[in-house]
Order: sequence, then structure tokens, then C-alpha cells
Amino acid sequence: MQQLTQKLGSGEMEVQEVPMPMVGKGMILVRNHYSIISAGTEKSTVSAARKSLIGKAKERPQQVLQVLDVLKKQGPIQTYRAVKKKLDAYSPLGYSCAGEVLESGEGVTDIKKGDFVACAGIGYANHAEVVAVPNNLCVKLPEGVSLKDAAYNTLGAIALQGIRQADLRLGESCAVIGLGLLGQLASLMLRASGVRVVGIDIAEGTLKLARDNGAADLTLQRDTAGIEEKIRDFTGGIGVDSVIIAAATKSSDPINFAGSICKKKGSVIILGAVPTGFDRDPYWYMKELELKMACSYGPGRYDLNYEEKGIDYPAAYVRWTERRNMQAFQVLLSTKAIDIGYLTTHEFDFSDAAKAYDLIMNRTEPFIGVALKYDVEKPQKTEAVSINKFNKSSKVNLSFIGAGSYAQGNLLPNIPKVDWINRVGVLTNTGTTSKRVAEKFDFEFCTPNEQDVLNKKTNSVFIATRHDSHAKYVMVALRADKHVFVEKPVCLTLEELEEIKEIYEAKDRSLMVGFNRRFSPLTQKVKQKFGDGPMSMIYRINSGVIPKDTWIQDMEIGGGRIIGEVCHFIDLLTYINGSLPIKVAAAAVPDHHGHNDTVNILLTFANGSTGVVAYYANGAKDLPKEYIEIFASGSSAIINDFKELKIYGKGNTVKKKLLNQDKGQKGMVESFFNGLKSEGRTPISFEEIYAVSKATIHVLTSLKNGGQQVEV
Repeated sequence: MQQLTQKLGSGEMEVQEVPMPMVGKGMILVRNHYSIISAGTEKSTVSAARKSLIGKAKERPQQVLQVLDVLKKQGPIQTYRAVKKKLDAYSPLGYSCAGEVLESGEGVTDIKKGDFVACAGIGYANHAEVVAVPNNLCVKLPEGVSLKDAAYNTLGAIALQGIRQADLRLGESCAVIGLGLLGQLASLMLRASGVRVVGIDIAEGTLKLARDNGAADLTLQRDTAGIEEKIRDFTGGIGVDSVIIAAATKSSDPINFAGSICKKKGSVIILGAVPTGFDRDPYWYMKELELKMACSYGPGRYDLNYEEKGIDYPAAYVRWTERRNMQAFQVLLSTKAIDIGYLTTHEFDFSDAAKAYDLIMNRTEPFIGVALKYDVEKPQKTEAVSINKFNKSSKVNLSFIGAGSYAQGNLLPNIPKVDWINRVGVLTNTGTTSKRVAEKFDFEFCTPNEQDVLNKKTNSVFIATRHDSHAKYVMVALRADKHVFVEKPVCLTLEELEEIKEIYEAKDRSLMVGFNRRFSPLTQKVKQKFGDGPMSMIYRINSGVIPKDTWIQDMEIGGGRIIGEVCHFIDLLTYINGSLPIKVAAAAVPDHHGHNDTVNILLTFANGSTGVVAYYANGAKDLPKEYIEIFASGSSAIINDFKELKIYGKGNTVKKKLLNQDKGQKGMVESFFNGLKSEGRTPISFEEIYAVSKATIHVLTSLKNGGQQVEV
């Protein structure tokens, strides 16, 4: 299939062939008939991408600070890779479309193949021939709706959420500042609900569109002389009941102007991208005005449970969710309560999408919405996209399942470039990621099909998907007789771990988990000095806070931070002392989310060693993240954030300092491949993987039992 993409670094835009997106649980596969370019919103996105690096930095100062933070903590190499990955990635464009359902994923019951739907969401409802959209970001269309009009789905829901925040009644008045696409939609729906509308804009062209199409009762150019008096006359001297700001500007004029025209104790709704630093006097304070933000499509937006897992809010308590806003908008279209046909001022075939953006960037005439029309007669096949025609076979024939930020920054760049490793296929959730990874790292093809990367040619598979799918893909790959490298954790539950063990023992294949810290050169130095044997170990991690709505905090998807990250630290202590964990006990500092991410874990090992993992989310950001101390036989070692090592004991103190932080990713990847080449075995034994994974899961068991010690 074809998709419109843009590179953030160069601004290069093209319609290119990519694999179809995967249809996961709760997802819907849709063949687009139309998608909508919002001239205002998407112009900003494209403009930023076409700027120089300095221009990009000025546009996104917060991201510059993040880059500097990575540079400080991880060094120039990792920083360069992270920035390069971002700049070179194919970024999808678009967020509002409509079309026909090709397939419904597991758990979707209200939408079926052949239904016509409208879709929403950045990263989902893209400008592409086929899109995969979560159920709660997709609505079935009523009879009689034009698919072109229905494609305004996202914009309609955004505008409607702004109206709901205004909470207006029949006969009241509302000023809409900014009559771009959102402003026009809001004005149309306000008038349809019996609210009197004053439309305000700086451009006469958009005002004329509103006048000619019945979107406002009164239209005024912002620089009209006596504009405040005209609005007071229109409202009988009261002022408008509410103001919806749908403009996009860095000026504070809209927010202050809203204060001047709003009635006392009225409300101002921010729908567009404008500063909110209003002047306290003379209007905002004296009138006791209320300022509200309209969050995108409505309740449910940015909620992982709602958007990704499909858990709805009860209508009795949350009447208007983002999906119900979309449905309401489509009903307005189907009943002809609003007519938005005039909003599509230009239409392009999808193959000419780049020209549409060029028109937007260089526009000299007033226009608002641009529709992209798709060739719905074109056959669409779920098949691999060939990238490099190597057609060779080697000792190791490698495919990737999942290739997100971590894989692109730490796994793929470290694959040795040798003739005995052949790179076969890439499978990810999105076609753009699959293609970019296949191109950049020289794979033969990218694909939406699991069977393509598990074919007879592939004998080794890297799994770097989200945590909840690790166990599934490990089992599938082992059953297909592949050697497996899986990014941690290997699984989320004891049941999954036991099933993996059963399959592993029945197959003559290797399994390795991405426990990279044991491969750090500083860890290796400690291991050489201390060997095996009883020792005392302390591993303090200043992990920092992760928001509760981040996917890793979700127990079903990420497994939480203990399953998702603490396994690293238990593995390192296991490696250093040379024996398996046999007992674990844990105590957590209470937190109101119940995340248990400030926790002390006491480990007992088979050779008598003890270890403490002190995982703290409540520390200072500027404290280095990881600090390890090892004590044995009159010697002590300190590893500070995998940058610095000190070993104390008999003789002189050993000191080693690295220019760049090295957590062992390069050594880990190289060791995996060297193991396959030499003996067909990987450097971490399954016994260690099993014991470390089980001990990690039992940390949660101990916490549930009030800190009781649990045997591994």
C-alpha cells in the first residue's frame, strides 16, 4: 500500500510503498476513501520539518533540553543516534479520514467488514491507502453521509468539544475568534444549536466564507474600528456569553480581546494554539471570567485504557467521550443540520498529496480544508515490500519483530557487519517504521505478515515489541525452530514463563534476554577481579518518576516497572556473584497510584551471596541513575552509572573512567551472534534467564504478602 510520509530532518515528503499496518486486538483496518488536510494545523507541522536544525531548535526548545540531558547522561554517541533516528524517521501525516472496513480485530463487535467508518487520531488516521485505528477512535457512519464530509471526523470532534466546554444554552451568544477550519466547524454547530455567533478573523477571505455559508450571524475583521462596540450592540449591551478561541498565533491579542468582549462571569475556551497569559486588568479580574481548555476530541483523549484498550466511560457519568463526540458530529452531517461541503476548497488525488502541501505552504488565496481522494479500485495486498535484493543465505539469517526506539538506538546499530550475518525481514506495527528500518539497516524486506519473518530462510529472530507481546512471540519463534533474542522482560507472568520453559526444553534452539549490563566493560572488569563466591552487593537505581498513564506502568501492557526494568538489576547481581537467586523479599514506600516503584528488594543467592536492589522513583533528577557497590574478601568495587569504576583492596586502587556511558549493549549483541556462530549457544544460560525472571515476578508476590520472603 502507499502512504504519505515526511522526514523531520529534511522536510522531504513523498507517497511511498510501505507494508500494511498490523491489525491488533481492538483495532480496525480501514481502506481510505478520503482524508483531510487541515491547512492550519498541518502547515505548522510541515513548516517545522522544512526548517534548518537551528530553526527546529528554536521551534522546540523543550526537545533541545531533552537532547542536552541525554548528552550529559549517556554521552555523544547515544545522543547522536537518538537525534539521527528522529530526524531520519518517516513521519506519517494526517489525522482525519473515512473509508471502508477491511477487517476487524479481536474484541471489536460493533464494526464489521464492509461497514463505512470515519477515523481519528495522529499516528492512526493517516494519509494512507489503508490505516489501522483503535475501536474507540473509529465510528460507524449513518446512512446518507458523504464520505468526503465524514472525513472531517477529527476536526468536527475537536470543534464540538470546544462547544461543550462553553456550555451554552439556546438563544445565548458566542464569539469565535479564528475562522479557519476549526472555527468554521464550531460556528456551524453553534448556529445549528440555536446559539448566535459572532465570527472574528484577521482575513476577509475566511470571513466571506463564513458569511456566504451561514456560519455566523455577524462577521467582523479583527481590526474593524469600534469592534467592541459593534459586539456589545449585537448582544444588547451584555457582551457575548462565551468566546471560543480557534486561532493559532503567538500573540496574546486573542486572549485579551476575548476578555474585552465577553460578558461578566462569562467563559473563554481555548481551542487553538494561543498563549494564555492574559492581562489581569481591566477585564479578566473585574468580570470574573472563567478560562477553560478544550482537550482535543474530548474525554478519553490520551487515556491508554480508553484509546488503546477500548475501555469506554459509562455514558451516565461521562456523557460525551471523544467517540461519542465523533458520532454526534456524523449525525449532524447525516441529518443535514450542518452543511460543510464548502469547507473543501481543494481536492487532490492521493498520488498528488505532496502538491497539496506545496499549495498550502505557498497559499495566496483563502482556503480551509483540502481533501485527498483515494483510488478505491486499486487492489490492496497484504504482502512484503522488497528493499534489498540480496537473496543470500548465511550462518545467521536474522529477522526483527518490532523495531522501536530502543532497537534502533541500541540493537540494530550494533549488529556486526560481517558476511556470516544476513539481514532478512522486518515486522513492526506500522509500515513506515518497518520500511525505514529495513532501508537503514540493510534488510531484504519489510512486511506486515508474521509468517514472512518466520520463514525457512530466517533462523534467528530479534523480538523488540512492547512487553505484553514478548512471551507470545518468543513461543511462536521457538516453535518455528528459531534462535531467539528478546528484549527484556521475557514475559509478564509465571504462567507464561513456565510455558516458555516447556517449549524451550523441547527445542534445540537458543534463547537470550537483553540483559545488557552484564556485558558492560566495567562489569566485566569487576567480574575478572572478584570471580564467583559469597559477596554482598548493593544496586541503587535513581529511576525517577514515570507518569501513571505511561504504557510501562500498565500491568497488562508494560507489566509495571518492576517486571519491566528491575529484572535488569537482579540479572546483574546474579552474574556478578555467579549463582542463582533462591529467595526474594521486598518492601515498597506507599504511593497513591500503587505502582510500587520506590522499593527495596533483598535477594539471597545459592552460594550465600546477598544483594539489595534499591529502586527509587522519588529521588532528585540530577543524581546519576545507577550506582553499584560490591564487597567480598576484603575488596570493594563501585560502578558509578556505567561511566566510572573504582576497585579498592590489596594494593593500589584500580580506577577506570569511560568517555561515554557504556551499559553493554554493543557487547551484548556481539556476544549473542558470536555464540550462535561458534557453538549455536548464547552467552546467558536459560537457567539464569528462568531464575532471574521468576525472582523478578516474585518481587510482586512478596509485596502483595506484606514483604514476606518468597522462595524462587
